[in-house]
This record gives sequence, C-alpha cells and structure tokens, in this order.
Amino acid sequence: MRFFKNKLTVTIIVLSVTFLILIGYSAKRDKVSFAESSVGGALNTVQGGLYNSGSGVKDFLGFILNFNVIREENNNLKARNNELESKALEYDALKNENERLREMLNFKNQNSQYNYIGSDIIGKSGGSFLDEFTINKGKNDGIERQMVVVTSQGLVGQVTSVGNSWAIVQTLSNENIAVSGIVQSTRESVGIIKGYRDSDNTQLAKIYYLPLDSKIKENDVILTSGLGGLYPKGIRIGYVIGVEEDKGKVMKNAIIKPYINLNKLEEVFVVVPKNKIDKTY
Repeated sequence: MRFFKNKLTVTIIVLSVTFLILIGYSAKRDKVSFAESSVGGALNTVQGGLYNSGSGVKDFLGFILNFNVIREENNNLKARNNELESKALEYDALKNENERLREMLNFKNQNSQYNYIGSDIIGKSGGSFLDEFTINKGKNDGIERQMVVVTSQGLVGQVTSVGNSWAIVQTLSNENIAVSGIVQSTRESVGIIKGYRDSDNTQLAKIYYLPLDSKIKENDVILTSGLGGLYPKGIRIGYVIGVEEDKGKVMKNAIIKPYINLNKLEEVFVVVPKNKIDKTY
C-alpha cells in the first residue's frame, strides 16, 4: 500500500514539473499543442480529485474533533428548552391564580353584607368526587361549624369540623348537605336541593318536592333562598338541565348543573356574618 502511495506521489510530482515546463514553453508561443493541453487536463483532474478528497477528509476529521463540543451545545440547548418550558408552566399557573383571586375579590366587594375568610384547600377526599376537603383556616381565624363556603362562581358547601388551624368542608355533592333554593327569574321557591349523581356518575344536584304546577324549566338559574338562616340569600347554585315528573307522588324533581367544578377548586371563601368576627382576609 505504501509502495502505491509513493508511486502516486512521484507521478504527481513528475506531471506537475512537466506541466510547469510546458507552461513556460507555451508562454513563448501563441498556441498550445494538443499534447500540452492533454497533459494539463490530466494533471488538473488528478489535482482536483486529490483536493476534493482532502477537503472531505478534513471536514470529516473536523466533525470528529468537534463532536464533544457539538454534543455539549446540544445538551445546553435541551437544558435551556426545559427551563423555558418550566417558566411557561409557572407563568400559566401564576396567571390562573391571579385571575381566580381577582374574581374572588370582585365577589367580596359585590357582596359586602358579609365578611369573608379566604382559605386554601390543603387536602381532598371523596375519590373521583370531591365530597369534602380540608382548608388551612380554623378556630384561630374565627371559623365555626355550619359556616357556608363559596367561591366567586357560587355555592360550595359548609364547614362540618373545625380545628385550631384547619377546617373540614363538606360540598354540595355530599348527600348529607341540603339547601333551599329559589328560581332567579320568577323568585319561585323550589324546595330542597341535594347532591345527586346520574347514571353516568356525573356530579350534579337535584331539587326535590316541587309541586306539579311548578313553572320551573331548563336553563332557569337557581339561587339560595336564605330560608332557615344557614345559607345567605342569593348565592348561585347552578342551572336547570332537566325536569322530572313523578305523578305517583304528585311532585316534580329538577336536575341542576352546579356552577362550581369541585374537582378544580384551589381557594374558597368562608362566609362569616358581620356580627360574628371582625377578622377577615
């Protein structure tokens, strides 16, 4: 192999020298002979091939030598991309939290007849349905059993247990919770509303014990009536999505879609009558 390399080198040198001699000789003449042209063309082809081959080898060697640099740059780009994705998620979370808090503040300002204690949800239970959850405020903050819990969208439930720095809230989806309601448009009293799940396990509520002549219909908005003194009047509960007639018992039932998505709750307000405490948030 070495022999052929040396032979090729010698051949190239001889051809180069011959070509230079021919150039010098031809410079003194106006025309170049056929032989001189052929030798020049052959030499150019050989030199071009060697140049291109050398350039390819050089590029390949450059890639090999710079592989670690390229890999490090790629890793840096991946790390930067992960950092930007993380910041984008953090920004979305802060934006959503800011919107929720602004809505809650607006609700508080528009319903100033009560005090409100803002609380964060720190624990949930109830499987796929949020029957109850724990908040980070308790007796030390002025919270008591049976206080009503709301968000800016509407009714959530009521406090059922209280510790010094925590409280348990049962939601409207819990069948132990019942509230009386009225139709917003007609002011018709609609009886007792309790949590309800349909055949598809959809989390809903139902109005029981409506008279057959009730005018309630789909899309009617249902509010708390204030009867019984436990739930403040006028809190949104949901809207009617269906009416059932039970002629055997001479009554109607209405299915309500709650405004609150219980599984997406993060912060809530505990409603406090103004004669209870002065400490609000």
